[in-house]
Amino acid sequence: MTTASTPKGERRRQALVAAAAGLLTEGGFEAVRHRAVAERAGLPLASTTYYFSSLDDLLAAAVEHEARGELAAARARLDELTDQVRSTEAIVELILDLLLGPSSRDGGVQSVLLRYERFVGSPRRPYLAPLMRDLAGETHGLVAEILSRSGAPVSADRLAELIALVDGAVVNALIESRPDPRGAARGMLRAQLGPESSDAERLRSPS
Repeated sequence: MTTASTPKGERRRQALVAAAAGLLTEGGFEAVRHRAVAERAGLPLASTTYYFSSLDDLLAAAVEHEARGELAAARARLDELTDQVRSTEAIVELILDLLLGPSSRDGGVQSVLLRYERFVGSPRRPYLAPLMRDLAGETHGLVAEILSRSGAPVSADRLAELIALVDGAVVNALIESRPDPRGAARGMLRAQLGPESSDAERLRSPS
């Protein structure tokens, strides 16, 4: 058994992952550096290269740690939902909480910005591609479940379209001088799932 696989070694490794994830959330990819991670974790600098083969390896672990936490929180909330027809407004807020995080006093601008920096920065890091595909698939599955359990199931193509429209609305909003990404995404989803939408007809006519 190597030191890295002992309980103490695993605790140290997880401490480094958590520290890197915290830095990633606060400052994006550029904030994750060996020294910064070690200092935040309260461990020697050498521990970052002992437990991780490279900075890329550490970054991948941090991205997965952060995303898995978000997905776990979304899954826990979804598990509490009853299967029932919901209003367009209720569905929109559930989807936005999943894709953008819970609403906050400032509209969640900073947290949304950091989430999307993670998404946009990933294509420049090919080693993250398999992980990001897996995470995207799980996210799409949760959104599909929200819609299905709320009486408005959609096809896989329609689901991908809805998520792409939210992403576009968020990115466009983030470049404005007074960004309101959640408001922009809300408006987009309302337009897509509102009374004029065929998807929303099922909201008023449960089977």
